Amino acid sequence: MSNKLKKDLKISAICAIGKNREIGYQNKLLWDLPPDLKNFRKITKDNIIIMGRKTFESIGKALPKRINIIITRDESYQAKNCSVTHSLDEALQLAQAAKEKDKKKEIFIIGGAKIYTQALPYTSKLYLTLVDDSPQADTYFPDYSEFKNVLKEENKVYNGLNYKFLELKK
Repeated sequence: MSNKLKKDLKISAICAIGKNREIGYQNKLLWDLPPDLKNFRKITKDNIIIMGRKTFESIGKALPKRINIIITRDESYQAKNCSVTHSLDEALQLAQAAKEKDKKKEIFIIGGAKIYTQALPYTSKLYLTLVDDSPQADTYFPDYSEFKNVLKEENKVYNGLNYKFLELKK
């Protein structure tokens, strides 16, 4: 798939990140933020989500009311109610076909770090939850400084933890 086609797909990424772009530790999320999970569900529902195998395994099952696409190098990998692909290109081709067939609105990259890094050059929109915290992490979101246009910004607090929902475009 050409770079132009990838850019034409209207790819979005969604992630909760800390002060230093932390996103995970030992294949687990860093924060228990129910309002963020509710926001994630609302934004990604009835759309297409693309994730790496480790992200899928940390979730444990296909997310309902979404087309789930997993990227893995394991040629024999299978997951119930998911499509399994072996490259970002393959996942995006499958997502494009599903988008056209089912009139889905958006293609979302939901993790992990390697998939975010591969997809970010073709991503046009970010849905970030910026958490005012910097916990121990072993996984980080890539630099997103080229996303300069703020579409939406909402400051929030949950159990004394400050965070904000942020939508950005390049």
